Amino acid sequence: LSLDWSPEQISNALKTRESFTMSHETMYKHILQDKKNGGKLYKHLRIMPKLRRKRYNSKDSRGVLRGKRHISERPAIVETRSELGHWEGDTIMGPSRYDSVLTLVERKSGFVIIKKLKNQKSDHVAHAAIRAIKRHAQKFKTITLDNGTEFHRYKKLEEAFDLKVYFAAPYHSWERGTNENTNGLIRQYLPRRVSMKDVDQNRCNWIAHRLNSRPRKRHEFKTPLEVYCEDG
Repeated sequence: LSLDWSPEQISNALKTRESFTMSHETMYKHILQDKKNGGKLYKHLRIMPKLRRKRYNSKDSRGVLRGKRHISERPAIVETRSELGHWEGDTIMGPSRYDSVLTLVERKSGFVIIKKLKNQKSDHVAHAAIRAIKRHAQKFKTITLDNGTEFHRYKKLEEAFDLKVYFAAPYHSWERGTNENTNGLIRQYLPRRVSMKDVDQNRCNWIAHRLNSRPRKRHEFKTPLEVYCEDG
């Protein structure tokens, strides 16, 4: 850790060298406990994943809701990125759980919609998502969401629009890779540990416009907005 290796790198290095073994999960648990006791081990990590922090410090009710569609049930065409209309969604939090933003990203184009949230309650998040989708409803066929409890009112979206909602597996953020990468870009404007209290919807719209107007190499330097609008 003092060399700034990640727990996953350490765990696999131990296996390669046929030394004693220790899972990276155990290491994270120890680091989190050390932090609670005033230790500084966590400062050697590039990030302290929010999911691990929640997993070890509180009862985790993520994903406990019957009837949700698993990502494995999603149409195969979603993986190809060959048509518009398939989205991924998540929330980005600041230091306080009360101020955060909802992000929805279209997989083919990378076009992003950002909505300010005042809290993480599922009803509030659902209403924010409905407002986000309303102007673009014709371009929503599916949404793949993070498994957090803030999305437990997802059926409100299916009732309001002609779309289906799917959920990534818990702790499998890579299953929403487009969303995760876009959230990383958003962090340029909404850094970690910086309060989102003064971030309003105008600021969210400005950030979304910045990203949607930025040329992307994977689009041969067209912008997400240009790709998004190609199909009318």
